[in-house]
Amino acid sequence: MTTTNHIKTVLLLGLLTGLIVVCGGAMGGRGGMVLALGFAAVMNLGAYWFSDRIVLAMHRAQPVSAAEEPRLHGIVDRLVARAGLPKPKLYVLPQEAPNAFATGRNPRHAAVAVTAGLLRMMDDEELEGVVAHELGHVRNRDILIASIAATIAGAITMLASMARFAAIFGGAGGRDDREGGAGGALGLLAMAILAPIAALVIQMAVSRSREYAADATGARFAGNPYGLARALDKLGAAAQRLPLVTSPSTSHLFIVKPFSGRAFSNLFSSHPPIEERIRRLTGR
Repeated sequence: MTTTNHIKTVLLLGLLTGLIVVCGGAMGGRGGMVLALGFAAVMNLGAYWFSDRIVLAMHRAQPVSAAEEPRLHGIVDRLVARAGLPKPKLYVLPQEAPNAFATGRNPRHAAVAVTAGLLRMMDDEELEGVVAHELGHVRNRDILIASIAATIAGAITMLASMARFAAIFGGAGGRDDREGGAGGALGLLAMAILAPIAALVIQMAVSRSREYAADATGARFAGNPYGLARALDKLGAAAQRLPLVTSPSTSHLFIVKPFSGRAFSNLFSSHPPIEERIRRLTGR
């Protein structure tokens, strides 16, 4: 299953790259495409190097020592020894809504953050399942994958903005009128609207694929899938009555979607359905 998700991720990233080519071709040149891609790459490279500090600060996450949280540290110590990973830095978010996320650019510079509510709600096996899932993200280098997807999607969005201006301000008169330029302008405008939507759909599909992979990896680290499956069931129910206070821009980091209610469409959800995650974990 994990191999299938890796293949799916590569294919989805390939589709994002293909969208850049389509956008560049629609604009009639390579210069704008290269410039937009370069700018997006610089922005996302900066986010890749500093996103862990930014996200932890956004959520007022506090580092916790073994003396302060011996239960959490004990579970993490057992899991990293079993997984052969460096021990990540551990943080607690001062929120009652139960949730967790991992961040950091690679296993050597990783952090795992859990909410105070999660520590209170979960028994030891469930907490181990949640932490194992987050360590699965660390092992699978999902921060790197998310950064690549964000870079490409960002470039597509920027190209679409350029295409919008080209269609509005350069799509009428002169050479365009003589050579059917109105149709070309409409095509540019349609691409400018649809390309970012397509990029978002693909980016969310990458995120959902990585959640399935982290579930499978986490179950392997924990030695069984049942703690994580029970934790996901509790987390899904809790999110309906006690949504996490967070920004939509960071919602994809958490183990379950932080907001209550159902998404307008699963296409635009950064997380797969919890019922399906539990089914894949337990086989029923």
